[in-house]
Amino acid sequence: MADTGSTADPLAAVPTATTTYPRTSRYHDTPVAVHTGPDGREIPYLRRRLLPDPAGLSGIAEHTVSAGDRLDLLAHRYLGSADQWWQIADANPVLDPGDLTRTPGRRIRVAFPAGVPGVVGDGGAHG
Repeated sequence: MADTGSTADPLAAVPTATTTYPRTSRYHDTPVAVHTGPDGREIPYLRRRLLPDPAGLSGIAEHTVSAGDRLDLLAHRYLGSADQWWQIADANPVLDPGDLTRTPGRRIRVAFPAGVPGVVGDGGAHG
């Protein structure tokens, strides 16, 4: 087990510039850059993740929001994993993902991630 005492370097837990995120992560294709501090220490960080154009994503379903809906629950239902909630957020043009499920009756898109083709002839209206 790693030393977590007060003498441990907190930056030791930061991913290195060669760390990759799993394919299911929204950060998978986000480049890692390195900032060199005044003391010469290199500090890796993720560059900004640019959101895809929702219109360019292949639809899986259109969901009508009900009271109690949450993005993680919808991601589990439509995508098989609650961790994929960000794919639903990417498929809809909102600044705050919480807005998507705030109002019952709102229709939201569920789509494949950018770069994944959809099913031919699938309009994406299943739910």
